[in-house]
Amino acid sequence: MLRTLLSKIKESLISVLPVVAIVLILCCTPLVNLSWVEIVVFCVSALLLIVGIGLFNLGADLAMSPMGEYIGSGLTKSKKLAVLLVVSFVMGVLITVAEPDLSVLAEQIENKVNPIVLIVSVGVGVGTFLLLGTLKILFKKSLSAMLIFFYLVIFALVALLVVDEGGDFLALSFDSGGVTTGPITAPFIIAMGVGIAGVLGGRDSGENSFGLLALCSVGPILTVMILGLTSSGNVDYTVDASVYAVSDKVVVAFFHEMWEVIKDVALALGLICVAFTILQFTCLKLPAARIKRIAIGIAFTFVGLVIFLTAVSVGFLPIGFKLGSQIAETPWLLVLIGFVLGMLVVLAEPAVHVLNKQVEEVTSRAITRKSMMIALAIGVGISIGLSMLRIWLDFSILYYLIPGYILSLGLSFFVPKLYTAIAFDSGGVASGPLTSTFILPFAIGACLTVHGESKILVDAFGIVAMVAMTPLITIQLLGFRAIVSRNVRNRIAQRRIISADDDQIINF
Repeated sequence: MLRTLLSKIKESLISVLPVVAIVLILCCTPLVNLSWVEIVVFCVSALLLIVGIGLFNLGADLAMSPMGEYIGSGLTKSKKLAVLLVVSFVMGVLITVAEPDLSVLAEQIENKVNPIVLIVSVGVGVGTFLLLGTLKILFKKSLSAMLIFFYLVIFALVALLVVDEGGDFLALSFDSGGVTTGPITAPFIIAMGVGIAGVLGGRDSGENSFGLLALCSVGPILTVMILGLTSSGNVDYTVDASVYAVSDKVVVAFFHEMWEVIKDVALALGLICVAFTILQFTCLKLPAARIKRIAIGIAFTFVGLVIFLTAVSVGFLPIGFKLGSQIAETPWLLVLIGFVLGMLVVLAEPAVHVLNKQVEEVTSRAITRKSMMIALAIGVGISIGLSMLRIWLDFSILYYLIPGYILSLGLSFFVPKLYTAIAFDSGGVASGPLTSTFILPFAIGACLTVHGESKILVDAFGIVAMVAMTPLITIQLLGFRAIVSRNVRNRIAQRRIISADDDQIINF
């Protein structure tokens, strides 16, 4: 196990180093001015980030993915449809309510919506769509058709929000779809889909393995939009300088943040463990050796997530804000650096590595980790670059989202359904905690410099939604390219056969 852990840490080192390198390079230019304390805190946080991602990835392999797969396959084999559906709904609600990023979102709009009402409503939304996703796998329904229907509903609500002058809710609504599929939920939900589809089998089992995460991202968008239409009051956002500053008492701040993270992660993992324990004694009845392995994996997951989330909050969040605010003084350069940062940051998202591994396994290496990572990096890089352009020029996020989703849903008619399912799952995975604690502060800092506080909700927020959207296009284009390449190879082979001399034909 030690050798596996070292391998995971090596992978995370390769993932995190490019982000650290670009930040340190910027510090050596006149564009960015960081104090020695900030640089040291950032570097120490990066080291902790590497360890945290390594521990988390090992824990996901040992516990989170197997737990989801055991629940999905075990309940499907038992043919207890009602139990499977109830478990899907309850797990969706519990995991979402405990997601730390959702609490951060709720605090942004507490003047208009009660945070508890928002969190519970979003939880119910995720639970409902996880249930619908389970039904999709069981009855082998088309993911593309479901997504097209629900996104039509979403854009109908967008029109109502615009008419109702609820534009400040648009970006927050689409961001909510990304923040609720965090590092705890993503491996579990994806593995649950793999478990159910593996038992059902069939020709489309690969496609059916994915799509749960995509549907779970739809629920929060609908919920927050409905709350925006039915609630009164204004959404006010004020930048709290203390949140985006490196504390003079770094060690005290670090341990304070760690304690808060420990409580959040313990709640989230605890709810999953309680539900799994109940199912173990009632339905699954797994052997003791597997339970011991899962327990060890949960411990690794817990420690890894605590280290990871603490590091990004203490070191990456304030540095991201300061980078954005200083680079924004040269707007055209902001777009370029945003693109580069986007490509690099996605490499360090912990759940991305889990998804890429599962995609490679399910597709029997037809889609490799490398091709997935390249497609995700390009997609996220483009999304951050376009988001910086929007901050610079100040226009509505709908100019991106409407054409983007039309294109991504349109591509679903021309590419294998497996690529569509993987693409929409990738959108939720790519918009992870590093995006919300490094890229979002980067955008807030840039917007504060360019436009002031009044435009932050409209221009800076929505960046998570962009990160979640662009992989839908790039990964489906990857599938489209695979189809074109296959057709070209088939045509070349046919031409060779037709043009072959009769003397080359062997008669048996």
